[in-house]
Amino acid sequence: MTLVQMQPRPKSNAHATVTEVMEAAGPRVCDDMSVEVALSVMAAARTGRLVVCDQDGQCTGLVTRAELAAVRDGSAYTDRVRLRDLLGDHRLFTSPVTTLAEAEDAMRIRQLGALPVVDGQGCALGVFALSG
Repeated sequence: MTLVQMQPRPKSNAHATVTEVMEAAGPRVCDDMSVEVALSVMAAARTGRLVVCDQDGQCTGLVTRAELAAVRDGSAYTDRVRLRDLLGDHRLFTSPVTTLAEAEDAMRIRQLGALPVVDGQGCALGVFALSG
């Protein structure tokens, strides 16, 4: 008979911040990029999302492969559609000092799977994604 030692689940730290669990920001692209080029960048980088920045390097949002594919496959799509045209509600960010609970609650309310984590100057530090 083999004994299995059970470890108690770690209690969630109410003061833990998104910085402690965020992922690397991954590829950053300019908001004037077309949908087709963005999809190509995603394929080459083997990622499902891109951090979108403006001409000054300020994070303006996040787009996912699924969102871009839906736009491309839509009847209103033209090759003139740029990422900045798609951001809408995705112009949401979180601060590195936001607690995990606060970020998770905000994302669930807005039905988002991930948020860029930005510093005080608006530069992307990483991405915080829901884990389940």
